[in-house]
Amino acid sequence: MEKEKLIPATKKGKIKSIVGQIQEADLYRELHWEGTFEDYLDIIKENPTVTRSAFERIYDMILSHGTKTYEEYREKITHYHFFDDPFEDGKDAVYGLDRQLMKIVNLFKSAANKYGTEKRVFLLHGPVGSAKSTIVRLLKKGLEAYSKTAEGALYTFSWRGIENERDEWVDCPMHEDPLRLIPENFRLQFIDHLSSDGAKVVIEGDLCPFCRQNFREFLKKYEGDWIKVLEDVKVRRLMLSEKDRVGIGTFQPKDEKNQDSTELTGDINYRKIAIYGSDSDPRAFNFDGEFNIANRGIIEFIEVLKLDVAFLYDLLSASQEHKIKPKKFAQTDIDEVIIGHTNEPEYRKLQSNEFMEALRDRTVKIDVPYITRLEDEIKIYQKDFNNEKVLGKHIAPHTIEMAAMWAVLTRLEEPKKANLTLLQKLKLYNGKSLPGYTEDNIKELRSESAREGLEGISPRYIQDKISNALVNETAKNSINPFMVLNELEDGLKHHSLITNEDQRKRYRELLSVVKEEYSDIVKNEVQRAIAADEEALKRLCGNYIDNVKAYTQKQRVKNPYTGADEEPDERLMRSIELKIDIPESRKDDFRREIMNYIGALALEGKSFDYRSNERLQKALELKLFEDQKDSIKLTTLISNVVDKETQEKIDVVKSRMIKYFGYNDESATDVLNYVASIFARGDVKEKN
Repeated sequence: MEKEKLIPATKKGKIKSIVGQIQEADLYRELHWEGTFEDYLDIIKENPTVTRSAFERIYDMILSHGTKTYEEYREKITHYHFFDDPFEDGKDAVYGLDRQLMKIVNLFKSAANKYGTEKRVFLLHGPVGSAKSTIVRLLKKGLEAYSKTAEGALYTFSWRGIENERDEWVDCPMHEDPLRLIPENFRLQFIDHLSSDGAKVVIEGDLCPFCRQNFREFLKKYEGDWIKVLEDVKVRRLMLSEKDRVGIGTFQPKDEKNQDSTELTGDINYRKIAIYGSDSDPRAFNFDGEFNIANRGIIEFIEVLKLDVAFLYDLLSASQEHKIKPKKFAQTDIDEVIIGHTNEPEYRKLQSNEFMEALRDRTVKIDVPYITRLEDEIKIYQKDFNNEKVLGKHIAPHTIEMAAMWAVLTRLEEPKKANLTLLQKLKLYNGKSLPGYTEDNIKELRSESAREGLEGISPRYIQDKISNALVNETAKNSINPFMVLNELEDGLKHHSLITNEDQRKRYRELLSVVKEEYSDIVKNEVQRAIAADEEALKRLCGNYIDNVKAYTQKQRVKNPYTGADEEPDERLMRSIELKIDIPESRKDDFRREIMNYIGALALEGKSFDYRSNERLQKALELKLFEDQKDSIKLTTLISNVVDKETQEKIDVVKSRMIKYFGYNDESATDVLNYVASIFARGDVKEKN
């Protein structure tokens, strides 16, 4: 009642309206269900999945979020939505690693079916910042959420306090399945009773030392009637939680002098020795090591290969036999997934260390490389750096893209084909088609680059430098690609993971490649903005189509000014077609293709306009730009004197840059100035 008084009656309704559905009484009761052992048997009979092993539970958890299948390079790839992080709105989403995640899920599937991988340590191996920790964090986060659902429900039990009768309940310290309370010689009968056609219930493992002691004490009290012992057991719903140290453990090695195996398997509680009289009494032992508390769930080993050799014995028996050895007690059964992660230098040490041979034999290595697909790399940075999240600073178009492009280029191996550049290789990987390259060629490119993605620049470095650019005082209202690329280049001088000058030099050269690519992109955008005159484009398109129609049908064209019939304007048609590299020998094919396309649209009741054909649209925009660039005098932007008429035209172009390409006023002005300087140098190179 005193607590009730703390919240005035008028305030309670407001609190409820804020909390909404979060504290529904029914949900609370469901998650905190308690019952008898017989009640638990009824639950199993209705839903045998509550007795699943840790591997089965994690595999089902991943599948519960759904999948989608797509084809890439003639190979079927499964994308698991679980790794999109549905728990925190994509905060820990993993991008571009579907192939690697498929291998991990297949290992869980194999272990769930007891094909052997359940006796292995799963080792995620890759360079720093390649999402190894994120993958494990997602598994732990997902397991917590799954244990709170009806599909992911699991149960454990508590003992009635034997000393103070009915006043106190003591939890099993290792959260074991209540079925372990059934003595060995009765288990087959229970398995037959509980199993159905769809699922066979399995009872494996013995009680932990603490529960064995309790079982013996109650058995003595009830003169051997083990069924009566079960009346002093309360079964309850188990919710896994890393923070509460229930079913999810994390172990991080410290320096070699401070490593202590009791952190894994528990330690003696010296204060209780005086109560129970012996340090071998399980009631005087804290079963709170990481292996103990992770039972029924998952244990993560951070930088697992930094473990002292003495720890390996615990790790080996935990993986192979699913047993641990607490101090002064017999081997104890565990049911948990053991997953670790390590980087390249540590793994090389493992391979060369003969003392680690037993661990190598019990380890399944999964490579987790850096992303090598540009659009996936971009997603990593857009999650944190976008114009909705970054307040007070505008991120100019292509800023994130160029930083991501450089990061991916550093991870790619030089192509063995002499006519293929590294940038072209990046574009092929990103889904762009290049003449002479099929999906089989791209698959071959990937297969011949075995270590691709295992070296290069980490996403963390890129994130740090984008942050630097955002807080730099020279950036007023926006940041552009050059600001970020300059930050990236400056950071190379002191980058701790760059081991030699050749590598540093290569990374600088790749920055030049990215800057050149950016120049081509913005030149094209400015050209399109200048040529984005709807009416002029429509007129030019109509003129071209009239001439093509007359040419293909061997007719004449009426001159709109003189009214005279004339031959099709070959000069006009070629001036447009050359903009997209249609050679003289292919002009007839291209023109027939356009007319056939128009005819097909007409049969569907659709009309043709300049946007209907992407290649033709590009050609028309480039032609219009060429016709208009002299009248706009873009190069006057970099002079101090701009006449009123030109300024008005430039303002129109700037507004189009803002409207169609995502610039703000400052970044649009910067880009126009930059492109104007290119034209002032006479650099009018056109790229498709």
